[in-house]
Amino acid sequence: MTTALSRLLESERAAFVARRPRSRALAERSRAHWLSGVPMHWMTDWGTPHPMFVAHVEGVTLTDVDGLRYTDFCLGDTGSMFGHSPPAVSEAIGLQSARGLTCMLPDERVATVGEQLARRFGWPFWQVMQTATDANRAALRWARALTQRSKIMVYQGCYHGIVEETMVRRRAGRTVMREGAIGSALDYSQASVAIEFNDVAALEQALRAGDIAAVIAEPVMTNIGMVLPALGYLETLQSLCQRHGTLLIIDETHTLSSGPGGYAGTHQLSGDFWVCGKAIAGGLPCAVLGFTAEVEARMQCVLASRAGGHSGMGTTLAANPLVFAALEASLAHLHTETTHAAMQAAATRLEQGLLKVFAVHNLDWHVSCVGARIEFGFGPAPRNGSEAEAAMRPEFEHTLHLWLLNRGLLVTPFHNMMLTAPMLQASQVEALCTSIESFLDAVIVSEQPQ
Repeated sequence: MTTALSRLLESERAAFVARRPRSRALAERSRAHWLSGVPMHWMTDWGTPHPMFVAHVEGVTLTDVDGLRYTDFCLGDTGSMFGHSPPAVSEAIGLQSARGLTCMLPDERVATVGEQLARRFGWPFWQVMQTATDANRAALRWARALTQRSKIMVYQGCYHGIVEETMVRRRAGRTVMREGAIGSALDYSQASVAIEFNDVAALEQALRAGDIAAVIAEPVMTNIGMVLPALGYLETLQSLCQRHGTLLIIDETHTLSSGPGGYAGTHQLSGDFWVCGKAIAGGLPCAVLGFTAEVEARMQCVLASRAGGHSGMGTTLAANPLVFAALEASLAHLHTETTHAAMQAAATRLEQGLLKVFAVHNLDWHVSCVGARIEFGFGPAPRNGSEAEAAMRPEFEHTLHLWLLNRGLLVTPFHNMMLTAPMLQASQVEALCTSIESFLDAVIVSEQPQ
């Protein structure tokens, strides 16, 4: 880290602590009973001197326990993409909560919601899980059962939740276990093949072996920075999967921001399975797994021939009545042309504002957009996960994020990802761009000779 950034980070850390005495006290108290003082370990990944505790969130406004207010561009890393507690979803959950939370039987809205899902996203058959991890894991298990093949293919730098087989990387031309994974039971590189995104030759080579049950992919990589597909790459992926009898699983948990039908609906991309979690039910824990009629017919054959007992898929609380209340409300009020139009208009304003800031400072940084999801990076747009990883500047990003947090602006703690909810105002977009510009000014000034 440069001396300028070090000085800036030190002053921002001091400012953070000084303004948040209640959060600091709660952090100290919580360490007595919670691992690292938080209920989920990644809540310490914000890089702040201590966690910031939340009192209230609504729309795009977050208020912490010290009464400080923030405009939220993180939005639960997509879970609250449509804003926190959308009124229609909150009302539906409230009404259902008095009528039953879980009962292991289908809710009366199942038929209606199935019709709505098929109409909105285009996949005729569905299952409901609690998280995208659960849905991805189920899709991979089904793919192996349907193809009688043992391996899957992923992309270098991918993220599909905590699905074991996807916890691999490509290093020195080989698929290896992802570093940092805790307590792995097996070497998952034996069950997976990792290749670089946008590499057609590597894709052809991987599928030609004939042992890949499924390719699981985001249509745009989003967890290693944002990596957009090269022109025609996704169509080639789809074609090669069909040619080699490999099933294609499209994970749209993050690219749902593309439009009312997700990326696949917006760009007429098809596959065999479609997975979406996080924002699908307005932020209530829920994920859906959609699939084609051909896949459903093959599933029925597997079910008819298998022995009795637990299938290894699904949880007792999945598909509970609360989920169907939230899904029904979300499909009616959130996954709409009107909602997405407002989100994408704000995203366009943000993109243009950021590009203007970078141009003023003669920076060759890029801005990538997937509908209402925006991310900027250092240098030209990357073509694959390895290029995206190599271009990252963690210390710079960490200092910038803390700077923004101290000025009432929340972005994701990793990369430079932002979401634009439908109620976001132009003035709030302008405030973010202005604060990023002032940070760049502060870094440049502090780097000048004294």
